[in-house]
Amino acid sequence: MTEMLEGFAKRLRELRKQKDLSQTELGKLAGLHYTHIGRYERGASRPSGDTLKRLADVLGVTSDYLLEGAADEAAKARFEDHELLQQFHEVEQLSDDDKHVIKRLLDAFLTKKHLQALAR
Repeated sequence: MTEMLEGFAKRLRELRKQKDLSQTELGKLAGLHYTHIGRYERGASRPSGDTLKRLADVLGVTSDYLLEGAADEAAKARFEDHELLQQFHEVEQLSDDDKHVIKRLLDAFLTKKHLQALAR
């Protein structure tokens, strides 16, 4: 088994367990038979691009993270609020000026929360 396939298999299994899903449940959510999930987790086969995307979406990570385990994607693997994660993905598509506005709004909100916490 190649190193990339081994890493993919391990990440898939770990993410499925983090989400407390059985292979059958993950398969249903991704539109796959549970035997495919088992083969992927054993490193016996690799999913197609479309299947990889569906698995990543269900698990709340990127396809890149599933395949390569990119360090900068590690935080996304544990991101629990999928709606917020989707919003961040949408913000990534905005212009640099719009991103700057969003960052300033977030910074202002978080600063206010920190100040409120200190005032208690």
